[in-house]
Amino acid sequence: MTPRPLNECTALITGSSAGIGWEIAAQLAEAGVPRVMVNGRNAERVEAAVARLRERVPGTRFQGVNADATKPADARKAVDETLAAFGAIDILVNSIPSPSQHSPRPFHQAEPAEIDAQIAAHMMSVIYTCNAAMAHMIERKNGVIVNIASDAGKIATPGESVIGAGKAGTIMFSRGMALEQSRHGIRVNVVTPSIVAGTDGYNRVMAQEFSRKVFQKAESKARLGVVTPADIAPLVVFLASPAASKLTGQAISVNGGISAA
Repeated sequence: MTPRPLNECTALITGSSAGIGWEIAAQLAEAGVPRVMVNGRNAERVEAAVARLRERVPGTRFQGVNADATKPADARKAVDETLAAFGAIDILVNSIPSPSQHSPRPFHQAEPAEIDAQIAAHMMSVIYTCNAAMAHMIERKNGVIVNIASDAGKIATPGESVIGAGKAGTIMFSRGMALEQSRHGIRVNVVTPSIVAGTDGYNRVMAQEFSRKVFQKAESKARLGVVTPADIAPLVVFLASPAASKLTGQAISVNGGISAA
């Protein structure tokens, strides 16, 4: 099972209309991936993201699909439209952000609907999209999946009990998938950042008193500097490339030295 070089690959990146996912889409294209499907919940943001990507990497074929991967039918839609447009999915990156209306806070303050939304975003979106794409990857006996989780899935953090549960679930799901699918030439890894500056999530966290105190303390421990999307994307590119062909089932932290998770 020879891994495909990046310049022969097609990528689908969920949650890529902004932030981490958008930067991953850009850097995969800059590394040579010729076909990239951009995804987001908001059609206008997806269209704008595609336009910005085409400007940054004009030689790449970018298309967009408006779909909410926290819903099984929409996760299937994202996969099906990628296959219809490009004929294959070699690289799947799941980078769904937190629901825009929710910030870390004590669990006893959370409403059931908020809990459901957090679990859907942080774990179920990954499961649904992988489920939709898996038969195609197995048939081709080739594929790379990189799931973006969080150090909250490794280290307990005040205000992130539910988020941490979802991220821990994503990590363990990915490890199980890695063992199951290695026989089909499919690799599955996880990238786990901590706080990521330059994202909507960062701005939301810093706008709330409780979460601001927690994450300002975390920032003070980032002796190597606070991470940005541009620091995360190169690792995803590496994990997607043949250079990482023997690496699977790993959860790798990128956190500027906040912890050794």
